[in-house]
Amino acid sequence: MKIAIDGMGGDNAPKAVIEGVIKALEEYKGIEYYITGPKEQIEEELKNYNYDKTLVNIIDAREIISPNEHPVMALKKKKDSSIYKALKLVKDKECDAVISGGSTGAFLAGCTLVVGRIKGIERPALAPIMPGKNGSFMIVDAGANVDSKPNYLVQFAKMGKVYYQGVIGKENPSVGLVNIGAEEEKGNELTKATYKLLKEENNLNFVGNVEPRDTSKGDVNVLVCDGFVGNTLLKMYEGVASTLLSMIKDEILSGSIISKLGAGLLSPVFKSLKVKFDYKEYGGAPFLGVDGICIKAHGSSDGKAFKNAIRQTKIFYDNGVLEKIKAELKNNI
Repeated sequence: MKIAIDGMGGDNAPKAVIEGVIKALEEYKGIEYYITGPKEQIEEELKNYNYDKTLVNIIDAREIISPNEHPVMALKKKKDSSIYKALKLVKDKECDAVISGGSTGAFLAGCTLVVGRIKGIERPALAPIMPGKNGSFMIVDAGANVDSKPNYLVQFAKMGKVYYQGVIGKENPSVGLVNIGAEEEKGNELTKATYKLLKEENNLNFVGNVEPRDTSKGDVNVLVCDGFVGNTLLKMYEGVASTLLSMIKDEILSGSIISKLGAGLLSPVFKSLKVKFDYKEYGGAPFLGVDGICIKAHGSSDGKAFKNAIRQTKIFYDNGVLEKIKAELKNNI
């Protein structure tokens, strides 16, 4: 397997990117890496490690696309950017997958414009996996499409089902539609029309509407919504988790000696919860619907997060998820 990695993508690049690649080299076999970015800068960072140099290739790229640039215009103007060259490696079939922690807008635009959509897919979708009380769940779409049509959401559901089944290993995962109420007649025109279409799909384990307050339970595996709702749900979830953990810590530190002793006894529990809510454990979010394996890593990813993004990419590839998504949607073409 060959993976293209945007060496300058992310707040901590290229240090975190290189660290993640080195960790992955030690843990996962059968992968060759193509790192894009200023050659001398990447080489300088690699000097800090001992590794199999036959498995790491540097693709010189002199430009960087920042988050505040217009995604499409930046991609057109900066063909020598690290993110463009990484995407082009997948487009040209020189690499099997691409990972970037850089500009989300540029990456999503590049996945669509450079790598290209799977035939029959109307809109690709960003699909992060989140921790829930009773198991992980996936949000599709989490921000790639602010405005969607009912048939887009049906395709999101089908792609999410295949990905969740292939990567998480859950047979016949449940699919729910994020809505303001559990009843079929609830919601706006988009959710009402989408509900009817999902209900008619025989190959989907559709369980109906799911209210936002119930999403975090993890009882429903794949949550379908438009990108505006999905991104709001994602950011709210991350914010509440971070705030709660911070509040618990503050209460313990400002409490009595007894509460501090109790906190010491519960330390393993707190650590376990922190790990469950840590984005680094999940690595990144797949961009489903494009004709290549494209993983968007968190902008603030460290070496551990990039390593886990590589693990996620490997599972995606090893389980043939891309080909399974194409097969799932073949009847719609």
